Amino acid sequence: MKLIRAILLLVLVAAAFFGGYIYKAIRSGNAGGPTQNSGRKILYWVDPMHPAYKSDKPGIAPDCGMKLEPVYADGGGESVAAPSGERRVLYYRDPKDPKYQSHNPGLNPETGNELVPVYADDLSAMPAGTVRITPEKQQLIGVTYGEVAFSGGTRTIRAAGKVAVDETRIQHVHTKVDGWVDQVFVDYTGQLVRKGQPLLTIYSPEMLASQQELLLAAKATRTMKDNPLPAAFDQSESLLRAARRRLQLWNLSDAQIEQVLETGRPIKNVTLYSPDAGYVTTRNAFPQLRVTPETDLYVIVNLNRVWVMADLFEYEAPNVHTGEAARITLQAAPGRTFSARVNYVQPQVDPVTRTLKVRLDMDNPRLLLKPEMYVNVEFTVRLPAQLTVPAGAVLDAGERKTVFVDRGNGFFEPRQVTIGERDGDRIQVLSGLNAGERIVTSGNFLIDSESQLKAAAAGMGGMAEMPAMEEKGNDQHHH
Repeated sequence: MKLIRAILLLVLVAAAFFGGYIYKAIRSGNAGGPTQNSGRKILYWVDPMHPAYKSDKPGIAPDCGMKLEPVYADGGGESVAAPSGERRVLYYRDPKDPKYQSHNPGLNPETGNELVPVYADDLSAMPAGTVRITPEKQQLIGVTYGEVAFSGGTRTIRAAGKVAVDETRIQHVHTKVDGWVDQVFVDYTGQLVRKGQPLLTIYSPEMLASQQELLLAAKATRTMKDNPLPAAFDQSESLLRAARRRLQLWNLSDAQIEQVLETGRPIKNVTLYSPDAGYVTTRNAFPQLRVTPETDLYVIVNLNRVWVMADLFEYEAPNVHTGEAARITLQAAPGRTFSARVNYVQPQVDPVTRTLKVRLDMDNPRLLLKPEMYVNVEFTVRLPAQLTVPAGAVLDAGERKTVFVDRGNGFFEPRQVTIGERDGDRIQVLSGLNAGERIVTSGNFLIDSESQLKAAAAGMGGMAEMPAMEEKGNDQHHH
């Protein structure tokens, strides 16, 4: 009897031990999380920081200590449970005819196949190249976010400029008769002259002879005044007017002509006066020098108003137009700002600097601006509202420009965009994005690398399936 009781007690202890072991195994299997209970087939586990490391069981990565993440056969990552604990279904589709989709479960009426759910956390339901990055990995790679938004208003364009002489204020002094320079009153380059200031005197035989003709015509007019024939007096008047007009065309002033008539003696050395106020930039007048009408005696430049020639990059040129105002600053007058206005935009781009010349007209108070002096030019232009993103959000690879859009739950979708001009730290987006979307502004280079690796892996997988599909098609053909 005691032996039977001992055997029964041993059997009960063994049953309790194995029952607990089985219960623990079942409970451990249930603790695998929503991903395993969903029935999705797990291919292997990977290190999220080093996808090259793979394992056939869950655990911790030996190199970085991060938790391994499962890779499923349907291409999705770790599932993200909804607040109720259930996975959100986007739609239902026919597994053998993926083009057929429905919002309700059931059968495909054309094929009779049972529809399977497509979950919100399935990468297969998202655009190609979409990847999922865990919050831990996002923190490690320094992912930050921005927003696609409309921006406009005003924009400041800065350019380098150079002061130039206003070409409409340049005066060339010539004599209209042959002669010799007698006296020179302005005798060095750079001298400031006033309008009407004497420059030099010239002895000209032609001018002297014309003055003699003027005196003779005046004497004849006085003689014919009492002549009973009116035609004789009119003819003398015509000769006097012609002699006066000839001297005027030779730049003899009215005061000088009246001086000749009043004194009855010609002016031997005729004085030339400055036609405008300004600085002498060229001097070719020297005593006893023979001159002709082609001789450029002086070049006088008025600097009360000057030009500024600014260089604009060709992508900025469409924003600047004739008549727009600009601000001028220079190192020679720190703290001062001058106003200028665009009066000409050159129609040709410099082939060397790839810039466009813009000419501005401005006053020159106290003659602070000197020709060939460098200045800074600022244009304030108004821009219409346009869709923009932070400059760091665009990955520019030449013809391909990519922006990653945050799809939520750690999913990032690559978008190919068309960009416009840059304004400060933002870039205009012409197509590919919508206002209000959340985008990645930093860390997107590493996200792009993982996206391209995943796309390449998917492409290789598709190529590997092609021979089998072709073989299957050949078998059907033989049958």
